[in-house]
Order: sequence, then C-alpha cells, then structure tokens
Amino acid sequence: MEAQRNLDAEIEALLNVEKQIRLAGDVAGTKKAVTDILQLCFEAKAWKTLNDQIILLSKRRGQLKQAVTAMVQQAMQYIDQTPDIETKIELIKTLNSVSAGKIFVEIERARLIKRLAKIKEEQGLIAEAADLMQEIAVETFGAMAKTEKIAFILEQVRLCLDRQDYVRAQILSRKISPRVFDADSSKEKKKPKEGDSIVEEAPADIPSLPELKRIYYELMIRYHSHNDDYLEICRSYKSIYEIASVREDPAQWIPVLRKICWHLVLSPHDPMQSSLLNSTLEDKNLSEIPNFRLLLKQLVTMEVIQWVGLWNMFKDEFENEKNMLGGSLGGKAAEDLRQRIIEHNILVVSKYYSRITLKRLAELLCLSVQDSDLRVNVYKLVPSQEAEKHLSDMVVSKSLVAKIDRPMGVVCFQIAKDSNDILNSWSMNLEKLLDLVEKSCHQIHKETMVHKAALKV
Repeated sequence: MEAQRNLDAEIEALLNVEKQIRLAGDVAGTKKAVTDILQLCFEAKAWKTLNDQIILLSKRRGQLKQAVTAMVQQAMQYIDQTPDIETKIELIKTLNSVSAGKIFVEIERARLIKRLAKIKEEQGLIAEAADLMQEIAVETFGAMAKTEKIAFILEQVRLCLDRQDYVRAQILSRKISPRVFDADSSKEKKKPKEGDSIVEEAPADIPSLPELKRIYYELMIRYHSHNDDYLEICRSYKSIYEIASVREDPAQWIPVLRKICWHLVLSPHDPMQSSLLNSTLEDKNLSEIPNFRLLLKQLVTMEVIQWVGLWNMFKDEFENEKNMLGGSLGGKAAEDLRQRIIEHNILVVSKYYSRITLKRLAELLCLSVQDSDLRVNVYKLVPSQEAEKHLSDMVVSKSLVAKIDRPMGVVCFQIAKDSNDILNSWSMNLEKLLDLVEKSCHQIHKETMVHKAALKV
C-alpha cells in the first residue's frame, strides 16, 4: 500500500513537470518525461496503472506527436515482459486504441495488431485473427520497409487460407507483384531526397526477400490446390525452383523438380503447358531423375501412350510423392492423370486420322481395359460411349475440332470448308504446280545448254 502511494506521488510530480515542458514546446524534455512515467510503472509492475497512464498521457491537451511515438515505442518493449497472457492482451489493446487513427504511429499499430493476431491464432481463434489483420492496409504505409510490408500481407493471406476464405486470399495476394522478388537487393540504396519520407529498417525477425518469395509461392500453391489448378501450381513450383538457395541444394531442388514434372503432366493441354513442358525438358538437372525425363518425353512425342503400362511404371513414384516436399498431389490426381493421358492420345489420333470409328478410337485410348489395381474411378460406361464423352469434352473446351456421326459411329477430325476456302486451296495448289513446272523447264534448258557447250569443246 505504501509502495502504491509512493508510486502515485512520483507519477503526479512527473505529470506536473511534463505539463510545464509540454506547454513550453520542449520536444526532448516531453519525450523524457512520458517515458520516465512509463518506466516507473513498469519497475513497480503496476500494469493497470501503466495502461491508465498511457491513455491519460495520449489525451493531454496539445500532446506532441514525438512524445506519443516515444511512449508507444517504449511501452511495446514491455509486452514480452508481462506476467500473463491477459495482461499482455490488455496492454496491446491499450496501445492499439492510443495509436488508432494516428499516421505517425501507423507502423507501430500494424506491429501491435500482428502480435495480437498471433495470440488469437495460438488460442485457436483463426477467424478473429484474420479479421484483425485485415483491418490494416500496409501497402499505403510509406515509411514501412518493403520486406516488412510483404511479410505482413503474406500473413494476411495465410490466415485467410487457414479459415478457407479463398476469395479474400486471392484479393490480398494480388497486392504483391511477383516482380518485386526479382529486385536486386545488392544495389546500394539511394539516399532519400529532402522532403521524402524516411523508410524504417525492417525488424530482425522479418525474412529476407528470397525467403519471402518462397513463402509467397507456397501460399499460392495452397490457394490453387483447392480448385486443382495444376498449371498454376506448376508455375509456382517453377518460381520456387528458380530461387538461388534452392538451385544450390539438390536435397531441395529434386523434390521441387519432381512436383513440376507431375503437375505439368496433370495440366490440360494448352500453349502455356506446351511451352513449360519443352523448357523443363531442356533443363540439365532433369538427368538426375531419369524416370521423369522419360515421362515428359512421352508427352511431347506424338505417339499413343498405353495407360496400363504407364501407370505400372510410375505408380510407385506417384505414391511416393506424399513423402516428398509439398505432400501428395491431391485426391483427384490419379483420375486426372488418366484423363490427361486419354486427351493426349486423342490429340495424337487426330493428327494421324481424318476419320475413325468410335470402337477403334476406344481401343487406341485403352478404354476397354478395366484394371481394379489402377485405383482410379473408371467411368461405368461402354468404351465407345466413354470415348465419345472424352472427345465431346475436348471439343467443348476448344482443344480439338471434331464431328461425331453417332448413327454410323464415326468421328471426323477434318474441318468443314466452305466454297471460298476450297477455291483458295485449289488456286494455291495450282500456283505451286505451275512454279514447279517452270523450275523444271529451267533446269532442263540449263542442262541442255551445258551439254551443247561440252560437245563444242
């Protein structure tokens, strides 16, 4: 009780000193007075008094911005030294209410919110933590370091993914441009011009730019995995693969390269997929995992792939992925792999055939094979009906041009031409023929002249 009276007396004396210095406009003196008051409360372990004094000092008439900033920064150092979690939360909430709406302490407020969100997450309140983090728009903070901004936004994205709010996670992720990770951090920082806002140094616990790049793409993989967007997952793994620290360590890049190969195979056929497929095949590191080189080689070769043989060859590799970096390929991956092989085979058939029966197409696509060990949900359809279904899906997605004569059971891969196209084609063929005749006549005339000259000699 005596100690409390002494503390109150000391605080009262310091408050009177603070008032005189504040009204005199002495910035350094005011800052020292407010920090001394907080230090007294902290040393006495009077946490309730500390909270009350923070609110009181911030609301005093004509309080200086520098004094409020110094007070908030001083009080933030006491957060980790609080005796229990309730006291810690109360102190954070007090500092949060003091810094709310004040631009000169916006960075401190963002850090306070992040700490409070972490506590809520540890308590299992993911939704509350995500809502707290979304209150802060750090992309507008000019004085905050770039890496700290990125780390904050990534934390927002992670919490949204944890609560399965994928729409908001996508919106937040778009605040980060992937090009920011390619910036050369080794270049010397330019000195700020007069009038420019001074950018603060990032705290020591903020990861470096390459580490943030990896975290960003790992979160993007989580986002794209919920709707099985294999091509985007592949591109994210490709970006992780290009990080210098990953490329230098085979223990890191081999699992990533395996994931790139699998997701390329699982991606639907389109120009982007073809481009990534060819660029991956040119990678020299692929020779370290020859099975995957063979897998990709089969996809770029215009030959029909036997599904049963392929599955038997790569089944163990497929099931081993769950023990690798990034975990399994997803519940639908085996079924989607079969679907991609069927689509590849249809494209191959369309290159070599202009007309084919559905029965023969089903045989080429290996649809007559029913193997219970494939662990794939094989459609319960007649093979010709299943072939028709796959073909129709590809036509609808504009991957292929084809027409099906259902009564005859015949598929036609030729594009129907109108009269103008036929005439243009005939005209071009005729022109090529005349050019060929002209070149032949010229060659005959040339040979005749050479022969005559030889006889004269």
